[in-house]
Amino acid sequence: MNDELFERGLEIRKSVLGAEFVEKSIAAADEFNMPLQRLVTEYCWGACWGRDGLPKKTRSLLNIAMISSLNRNHELKLHVKGAIRNGCSKEEIREVLLQVAIYCGVPAAVDSFRVAKEALAELEAE
Repeated sequence: MNDELFERGLEIRKSVLGAEFVEKSIAAADEFNMPLQRLVTEYCWGACWGRDGLPKKTRSLLNIAMISSLNRNHELKLHVKGAIRNGCSKEEIREVLLQVAIYCGVPAAVDSFRVAKEALAELEAE
């Protein structure tokens, strides 16, 4: 594993998902799942999110669309909050979810709107 890429990924991951969430995830990792934490941090966040080709805002909107299409609601909630941290507006998130309805199906969009609404309410309550 590449420690420099891991550290860069850790910084980006914390900035998008929130330091408290990321630190809790890593602290809870054990011998079994720590390799996954390293892999996700190094490659997803360091190697991919760390590239200069797209701004974080665009990456967030892409993630919302892809995660919605996969019906991964836990991850979607994290990434809706991350999208707001990355400068996305509620309106932009809504537009992505409307497009999900057309290209991925209405049931995926219905669930995604529900999860996004919960995430936005949690952010407003903080």
